[in-house]
Amino acid sequence: MAQVNVNIRMDEETKVAFDSFCENIGLSVSAAFNVYAKTVVREQRIPFEIRMEVPNAETLRAMENVRKRENLSKPFHSVEELMEDLNADDSL
Repeated sequence: MAQVNVNIRMDEETKVAFDSFCENIGLSVSAAFNVYAKTVVREQRIPFEIRMEVPNAETLRAMENVRKRENLSKPFHSVEELMEDLNADDSL
């Protein structure tokens, strides 16, 4: 079967990371995309789940608090100060 070229666009950081991954597992980038394409054709589906992570209610509340600048903790000037506050006995 004749070979054809396929051009794709991706950001440079992803390309560098993907190149490195492929090299580490002993595949060329071309071979990796061929494996992906053949799996899609054979299974007639994207061979992994594509989904958006939906934050739970607690995380959504925290995000809203940050957006509104409400219910935020006091500022800390060092990690030590933060750790002291976290480890403080709240029952006093």
